[in-house]
Amino acid sequence: MAFAGNLSPLPLRPTELTIGSNNFPKSIIFSTRKRPMLSFATTNSTEEPPTTTPEIELEFIGVTPKAGGDGKYPVDRASAVSGEKLLRTIMADNKLELYGTYGKVMNCGGGGSCGTCIVEVVEGKELLNERTNTEVKYLKKKPESWRLACQTIVGNKENSGKVVIQRLPQWKK
Repeated sequence: MAFAGNLSPLPLRPTELTIGSNNFPKSIIFSTRKRPMLSFATTNSTEEPPTTTPEIELEFIGVTPKAGGDGKYPVDRASAVSGEKLLRTIMADNKLELYGTYGKVMNCGGGGSCGTCIVEVVEGKELLNERTNTEVKYLKKKPESWRLACQTIVGNKENSGKVVIQRLPQWKK
C-alpha cells in the first residue's frame, strides 16, 4: 500500500495593520490564515473485486388462468436487494396486484391489522424472515406457507436466490 500526503503551509501569525498616530494607535488584525489542507492518496497493490449486493429474484403467480385456456397461471417477475424491502412494497413498486376486491378497499395500508394481503410462499421460504407475531395472530389456522405480504421481509442482506409467491391463495380451487 502506498501512502502520500500533502499539508499546505500555515502562516504563524495573522497579518496586523496599525493605523492612527503614535499616541492613539489602533490595530486591525486581518486573518489571512488558510485552513490546513490534508489529502491522502492510497493505492492497494492487491485489488479486491467490487462487492455485489445479494439480490432475490421473485416470481408472482396469478390466480386466474390465461384466456388461451391452456390452464397455466400468469407469472410476473421482479427482483429486490436482499433484506431491504417488504414483499408488499416490492409488489407495489412493480405494480403487481396483491389484493382481492375486498382488500383493495378495506386494507390497512401495510400496518398488519387486516389480513387482506395474504400470499402463499411456493418456493424459497428460507429466503424470507420468520413469521412475525402479527402473522401468527392472523394466520393461526392457515398453512405455514401462507404469509402476510406487509410483514414479510425479502432476504436478510446476505442471501440471494429465488422466491415464488402465489397471490391470493384463498382463491385457488
